Amino acid sequence: MTDSLDAGRAGSAGAGSVGRAGSAGAGRVAFARISDEPITVEECDLAVATASAGAVVSFVGVVRNHDEGRGVLTLDYTAHPSAGDVIASVADAVAAEFPGVNLAVVHRIGALQIGDIAIACAAASAHRAEAFAACARLVDAVKESVPIWKEQAFADGTTEWVASLG
Repeated sequence: MTDSLDAGRAGSAGAGSVGRAGSAGAGRVAFARISDEPITVEECDLAVATASAGAVVSFVGVVRNHDEGRGVLTLDYTAHPSAGDVIASVADAVAAEFPGVNLAVVHRIGALQIGDIAIACAAASAHRAEAFAACARLVDAVKESVPIWKEQAFADGTTEWVASLG
């Protein structure tokens, strides 16, 4: 569906991905992308780990089977064409906030089932406190800024659009 804008690290951005691999942030953002292919947290962990990193903290956002008391069957994520550039800019900004941290983030789009990974990210640093803080900030910043919307299909047959922004 989409093409990678930058090959960056080998294996970090492939078919079905848009964003930047090895973006700014003094080379500390391994990749930041949107993908219509399944994603894993392991790819994020491996991308940020270094010999000097004593801590690698990761986050996985998984599609759950409920939302506000309603049974959810599936989600369909849709991204604005600018989403790849926005997620890369967000990762660069978080890298600037946390100079000693390496980052990676990928958000999935398309039809997802219960249990599928919607977002994965990792932060690595010499010490755990900074890695935890950077990982949390990265997830929050992606949710606040990247133009991605989800359509939830509920067990009662209804659907609802929800902005990931905010």
